[in-house]
Amino acid sequence: MTKADNMLSILWMLRSGKRMTAQQLAEKLEIHVRTVYRCIDSLCASGVPIIADSGPNGGYRILDGFSESPLLFDSDERKGLIHAAVFAREAGYPHSEAVDRAVDKLKRYTNEKQLDRLERHSGGLSVIYPPLAGKYRTFLQVLEEAAGQGRTLEMEYDRGKGDSPSTRSFDPYGIVYWKGSWYAVGHCGYRGEPRSFRVDRIIALRETEGRFERPASFSAKDFLLGSLLPDAGSQELETVRIKAQEQALNELCQHWLFGHALAERSPEEAVFRLERSTLDTYVPYFLMPYGTALKIESEPLVRRMAEVASRMAAYYESTLSQLTVERKLLDE
Repeated sequence: MTKADNMLSILWMLRSGKRMTAQQLAEKLEIHVRTVYRCIDSLCASGVPIIADSGPNGGYRILDGFSESPLLFDSDERKGLIHAAVFAREAGYPHSEAVDRAVDKLKRYTNEKQLDRLERHSGGLSVIYPPLAGKYRTFLQVLEEAAGQGRTLEMEYDRGKGDSPSTRSFDPYGIVYWKGSWYAVGHCGYRGEPRSFRVDRIIALRETEGRFERPASFSAKDFLLGSLLPDAGSQELETVRIKAQEQALNELCQHWLFGHALAERSPEEAVFRLERSTLDTYVPYFLMPYGTALKIESEPLVRRMAEVASRMAAYYESTLSQLTVERKLLDE
């Protein structure tokens, strides 16, 4: 028989609940005892929780309750599930508790050596992410359930611009995790078109009796990226050439805005096509931490960065003067 046949035969004999030695298995299958050892090792690597008991009445047996375990996972699959559970928990995935229960079941059907390996892998991965408040986890659960059931929600939302929260009907097509934040994407009854909403700005969600059908070709991820990234066909773009060390340019190109706008790239130079409005708002503040490590060849951007740097310098000089005066008053 092939090795696979031998492994399957050993598995079925041990599933009977009877403890059997390697010699007994070898005699039953008419194979060498070393072949049994190799098959046992392969079964353990495939996820079968085989226990080796020593002593006069020892032998191999399968962990009690294994017959209730519906699937077998190899070591890489188990490690992947453990790490996925860590990511889900730290990123605020709405059903992370269910993932943790699944991992607990996985651990339940492992032997001592397999369990020790799982515990070591679970402690070898960390995710730095701000804790998600309990109510937002609840909102994510409600949004995901409504998306799956096609149920319309009533949403109270704070736009974050100092206005009073507004209430609207909302058909959630899906939830998206992007750049450390959760977004709900769907049809907004107030605007009458698809929109995206930051989950951490939602004030309240209420179920309604309304129903909806999600468009078959709609992608919540594609819609969100399309609404956040500039549209080269409808925006006035500025060519920005930046020279720097390769590592600095690599970091810059990994940013969602610059990576999307990259037109040309060499080891120490990158050319971007950036929306002009972002040169006055977002781009200067993102490039400021690089200091003089970047050589920027774009007069509008360089002028804007000089303005921002001058304003920041004036602000902190004023702050420093104020602190100096306050310290003198305290000393007196």
